[in-house]
Amino acid sequence: MIPVKITFPPELPISQRRDDIARAIRDNQVVIVAGSTGSGKTTQLPKICLELGRESIGHTQPRRLAARTIAERIAEELGQEVGELVGYQVRFTDRVGADTRIKLMTDGILLNEIHRDRMLRKYDTIIIDEAHERSLNIDFLLGYLQQLLPQRPELKLIITSATIDPASFAKHFAAADGTPAPIIEVSGRTYPVEIRYRPLVAEAPIDDEDELSDAAPTVDRDYIEGISAALDELEQESNGDVLVFLSGETEIRDAADALQGKFASRDRTSPTEVLPLYGRLSSADQHKVFQPSTVAGVRRRIVLATNVAETSLTVPGIRYVIDAGTARISRYSVRSKVQRLPIEAIAQASANQRSGRSGRTSDGIAIRLYSEEDFTRRPEYTEPEILRTNLAAVILQMISLGLGDIAQFPFLTPPDSRNIKDGLDLLTELGAVKAIVAPSGTPSEDPSQAGGRSGRDGGRGRGGRDSSGRSGGRMAVTAGTHSLTRVGQQLAQLPIDPRFGRMVIESKTQGTSREVMAIVAGLTIQDVRERPLERRGSADEKHARFADPTSDFLSLLNLWNYLETQQKELGSSAFRRLCKNEFLNYLRVREWQDVYKQLRQLAKPLGLHIGDPSVNPDGIHRSMLSGLLSHIGLKDVAKKDYIGARQQRFVLFPGSALAKKQPNAVMSAELVETSRLFARMNAVVDPAWAEQLAGDLCKRSYSEPHWEKKQGAVVAYERVTLYGVPIVPRRRVQFSKVDPAYARELFIRHALVDGEWDLDRVDQRVTAFDRANTALRKELAELEERTRRRDILFDDEAVFEFYHRRIPAEVCSTRTFETWWRVARVKTPDLLTMTAEALVPEDAPEIDESLFPPSWQQRDQRFALSYRFEPGEEDDGVTVQIPLALLARVSPTGFDWQVPGLRADLVTSLIKSLPKAIRRNVVPAADWAVRLLAELPPAPGVVAPTSGAPIGAGAEPADPSFAETLAALIQRLTYVPVTVQDFDLSRVPAHLRMTFRVVDERGKSVASGKDLTELQRRLGNKVRESVAKASAATPKNAIERTGLTTWDFIELPRFIDTKQGDNTIRGYPTLIDEGTSVAIRMMSTAEEQARTLPGGVRRLLLLATPSPVAYVQQHLKGGEKLSLATSPYRSTQALFDDCLAAAVDDVLYRVRPDGQVFMKAEFDTIRDRVSGVVMDSMFETVGLVARVLTASRAADKALKASTSMALLAALTDAREQLNGLVYPGFVSATGLAQLRHVPRYLGGITARIEKLLDNPNRDRVWMNEVQAATVKFTDAGGRIPLPADAAPNLVRARWMIEELRISLFAQELRAAESVSLQRIQKVLAS
Repeated sequence: MIPVKITFPPELPISQRRDDIARAIRDNQVVIVAGSTGSGKTTQLPKICLELGRESIGHTQPRRLAARTIAERIAEELGQEVGELVGYQVRFTDRVGADTRIKLMTDGILLNEIHRDRMLRKYDTIIIDEAHERSLNIDFLLGYLQQLLPQRPELKLIITSATIDPASFAKHFAAADGTPAPIIEVSGRTYPVEIRYRPLVAEAPIDDEDELSDAAPTVDRDYIEGISAALDELEQESNGDVLVFLSGETEIRDAADALQGKFASRDRTSPTEVLPLYGRLSSADQHKVFQPSTVAGVRRRIVLATNVAETSLTVPGIRYVIDAGTARISRYSVRSKVQRLPIEAIAQASANQRSGRSGRTSDGIAIRLYSEEDFTRRPEYTEPEILRTNLAAVILQMISLGLGDIAQFPFLTPPDSRNIKDGLDLLTELGAVKAIVAPSGTPSEDPSQAGGRSGRDGGRGRGGRDSSGRSGGRMAVTAGTHSLTRVGQQLAQLPIDPRFGRMVIESKTQGTSREVMAIVAGLTIQDVRERPLERRGSADEKHARFADPTSDFLSLLNLWNYLETQQKELGSSAFRRLCKNEFLNYLRVREWQDVYKQLRQLAKPLGLHIGDPSVNPDGIHRSMLSGLLSHIGLKDVAKKDYIGARQQRFVLFPGSALAKKQPNAVMSAELVETSRLFARMNAVVDPAWAEQLAGDLCKRSYSEPHWEKKQGAVVAYERVTLYGVPIVPRRRVQFSKVDPAYARELFIRHALVDGEWDLDRVDQRVTAFDRANTALRKELAELEERTRRRDILFDDEAVFEFYHRRIPAEVCSTRTFETWWRVARVKTPDLLTMTAEALVPEDAPEIDESLFPPSWQQRDQRFALSYRFEPGEEDDGVTVQIPLALLARVSPTGFDWQVPGLRADLVTSLIKSLPKAIRRNVVPAADWAVRLLAELPPAPGVVAPTSGAPIGAGAEPADPSFAETLAALIQRLTYVPVTVQDFDLSRVPAHLRMTFRVVDERGKSVASGKDLTELQRRLGNKVRESVAKASAATPKNAIERTGLTTWDFIELPRFIDTKQGDNTIRGYPTLIDEGTSVAIRMMSTAEEQARTLPGGVRRLLLLATPSPVAYVQQHLKGGEKLSLATSPYRSTQALFDDCLAAAVDDVLYRVRPDGQVFMKAEFDTIRDRVSGVVMDSMFETVGLVARVLTASRAADKALKASTSMALLAALTDAREQLNGLVYPGFVSATGLAQLRHVPRYLGGITARIEKLLDNPNRDRVWMNEVQAATVKFTDAGGRIPLPADAAPNLVRARWMIEELRISLFAQELRAAESVSLQRIQKVLAS
């Protein structure tokens, strides 16, 4: 019995069809009621069902506000209070009583009830209202109810829809025989609407029509120009407000700015008000649209709105509509895996809905800014949401409910298989589902996968498994091809987006449940922060207080904590005022708090602990990251954007706190594509955190596996990527865990074959085999180098195989090897010890190692030989290692004979280098080489020192070179003339010529080369220093000292020997003139000793003899003084000092012609003789010098007097002769004996110049002869003036050239000896 009287308002169109509807409901299980807005179907259908005696009526609405207001309206019409006969239940409010028979609710509430009441037995009637909206929830409910109805024949289902495609619902709920469900259409309360088409794009006329139905523009216009023109057109119509439909917030702002500027200059007595209307607008600004205008005398209001005004909101007073024909349609991209908001052309049904807004209260006009042809080409209906969104949430509920294969579920419009796959992929990413591997129909669980991937299922431990290996809690629910993991079961209990649910679940592990729930609750509602158009700057300033530069999530948490604190301290009214003053929407704040409370209640069964407020940014962000694994992005510095999952590129939303100072890596709560792909709500994140959360979603690649000696193991670099994003770009890992077999191979090759392991860290007993094997391989390798062969020792592959066959498969590092070998060597101690037989091939020929000696003997010195077989390298062949201190004593003799083992190759090469005319007599070369080797005399081998004499280059036996010996032998055997010059030594391979490597006392290489003489010359100073250093190391040989002014030692040793190993270093002490004193220095050769010793002896003689210079100067004649004043010396004192040195040298060289004085007694004798003759000798020398300078001045005067250019060559030659005779230091350099001839030579210059003009041709002939002699002198190593250490033959030749000049140019002065060019040549060759 009905407890109240039911009435139906007669003005509602549905009241006229009440009986038809009641009859249809009574006779059919499913009824479709189609009617326009305002027909009354929403409020009257429940009353009709109640009148039919239905006991429990469930009535769903897409929106909470609608559910509440409709419940209040029905209760009012029934004379009831809400909660009695009529109640409602929405997300945070339950106003349903025990007597409630009509229950209004959101479709989400009914979906949740299915989990607890699979058959929906609490209802006998269900009304699905606004089904034409085709939301995801509505489509899922319609599919579920289609399966449920056959199981509950008493259940009535009423579907209400606008007049948009009601037939599709009727067909979906057709009877078993295919009869569609009945459709009852109810007309709405509307007035006629005139449609006008005013396209923005200029279109060419079709055919020859004089008029077009559309007022086509002559040029293209933008949408603002189109709106402005449409408003101008509506100015001609009666008063009434205008509703303009645009696609988005940006377009509305631009249009508002343009229109406000347009109307600002018009009649101010009847102004036009421009109002925006979009979702992100503050509540106060939205309310302006629905309230009477506050602008005095306003004539018309223009409302600029998005598609929110199509059906959701009814704007009062609208008579005119301007439709831009576009909207932002939320659309899931299968390719990019993100939710896009592209601007698209709206469907015909949406266009008609927009037009209908102008006919609610009177006749209306709708201006469409596109052509009628464009309209007819558009799709009839907007695609249902199931084709435009990610299906993860629906799939999660379906699997939880066990509804079978998702693809087979009876959706009104079956989703695309790619969308289903993407939904499953997202659930897999969240660790919510896993594929079923057991036979179909058998609930199964893979123990290795139970509870999700490691670190991804929360709850009991990281893996979420109990001791049996199964997921903690009950058995996983299965459906279709996938089943829920423990995480999935928990997610199914949370009525929020699966990504957000995953964050809440992970917060238990991180201990951040309170903070994560507050953030998640804030993300599920519209932003509480408002930005009124006229006060954006003030709002931004207020909101900036909560901004965290590293995280938009923490910014939201800061705001939550602030609001929580303020609400505790302030009363209700004061808190409302606070929200308003700080640009926070109070109602949304309440909604935020309600969602948080609901999450807390739902989280209790999940075991989440809500603690006190705390700060753990990393824990919070790890929790958030668990739901955003595919929303990680790494910064591309070059392109200034981010690269995310699957190589998507996105930029940070300008409103993000991170937008200005962009970090290297971010995670984003939402990726939305508008003009480009934007990341909203971002935070700095360490990508490596994702590795544990993602588990087997991560792809791992390994590169550069290599042996590390210090680690004693094979190490590689691991790269971990998640959806293509490198979350761990480069990490060192033990390669044995990745590829044990390859790690073992590298261990054997590097540690055992190449010896690259740290033996100091390993027990010496364990590595005894390695030392033995290394010594054996080294010995065989050296034999290969010496014999220049590569077939004696097996290569590294053979050694590898030796170990490979003996070492177990599990051994792959130093540690595992040591563990194994400690045990194995006790039983088989020789298992890893190699033998020569094991490494040398069976057919390897016998090698006579004596042919390749390890050392080279010369005199009493022994030099180490090393061998290298590396063609092209500098040290290829045989290398003699010579200590630096011994270099000067080494003779080239014998080294060109090579070692016996390479002598045959050397002979063959020398034969091949001969000219063809000779070579044809000694072919084949190899056979002749064998014959010649048999005939060769013994090699020089050991060069013995001459007893009792200093050993220098001149003390060596005159052994012929190898080439000379070979040439003589070939000539003797073939009777063909052969000389050394016939061999082309450049054609002899480099390895057959010995390399000389000079090493210091530490064995470090100083220099090397093939030319021993060049090395000796280049390293002369270093050799002397090395010899001195070696001698000084032995106290008795430490003879060097400085500052000597007297001969205070009995004898200067001729040489000093110092033992160094098996060799003897010989040093040659000498006296070095240091100006005011003398030093004893050690020289490396006897030649150096002989060159420097006379100078030191002279200095000691000068220091021991009183100087007669002062006396001589006082007794000079006037002419002598004038002549001496013209000397080339820098001072007269310098001249006299040089004269005194010449006088002392004269005595020294008369007593010791070589100047070599070693004994003190001999020195004293010379000193005494110098003292006895120095005065007279000094007078003689100075007088002689005066004559020389007088003659020099005369010659110079004659040269200057001759200025003819024709005589330039002769004059130049004479000037060079003069400069070579008189120069600073010429007195001592020339010596008294030769100085007596210099005046004659200078007189010869003067005589030559005097004759020059008479016969220049004759002078030229003689000059050519002199120059020929000079060239030969220079080629022999001579130069003018002569150096102090010139060889005797060069000294003799130098003065013979002067005598030659006298004999040619000044015969009247008579040459001191008979001289000619041939005689000079003979002297030079001696």
